Amino acid sequence: MSNVTSLNEVKTQKVLGDFQKQKLNFDLNKLKNALNEVLKIRGFDTSLGIPHFAAIPLTQIPGDPDSIKGNKARGVYWTKPDSTGVEVSRDVKIDESKYSEFIKDFEHTYFKEVFDELKKHYKLGRVRLLLKEPRSTLSWHRDPEPRLHIPIITNPGCLMVIDNSAQHMPADGGVWVTNNVKYHNAFNGGEENRVHLVACVLDYNFN
Repeated sequence: MSNVTSLNEVKTQKVLGDFQKQKLNFDLNKLKNALNEVLKIRGFDTSLGIPHFAAIPLTQIPGDPDSIKGNKARGVYWTKPDSTGVEVSRDVKIDESKYSEFIKDFEHTYFKEVFDELKKHYKLGRVRLLLKEPRSTLSWHRDPEPRLHIPIITNPGCLMVIDNSAQHMPADGGVWVTNNVKYHNAFNGGEENRVHLVACVLDYNFN
């Protein structure tokens, strides 16, 4: 891709604290077409036990289709669920580094090209398409590692909040890395689905 910089030149284009815009860009129309192609093959998995949230995994542990099912599709996170403010752990710990195999059903889509390009610049864990339904929010939680976002479908009412900072990530082909090791949330205040390509990033350090 001619508009992608070399590995040594990949620095943040715009630093907004815990939201860092990268010097990478992909074709938004191709991303949307790829999403439509994937949805013809497999719908979003709404059985993850999280209201108004669903996923389609794009990578798995090689030869292990069970690695993308149930709580393995969610992965461990920490949250403070009640007024005590005591942190608790949810779900199971996952070895993100093992999720190196792109799912064959989707290899013909543009997402495979995106995955191959991202691998040149980052050490990736799971790569998923994540759906956030309209007028909904996630829990206040933190994750084991930062996350890379490529918004595909969004609206001005979609915001991510990390600590006390909020940011809208537009669907323009851009790539963001967010500091998910801090407490954060995401909500969709619009009236259409929000869909991001989201990857766990294992070698990214926030200053």
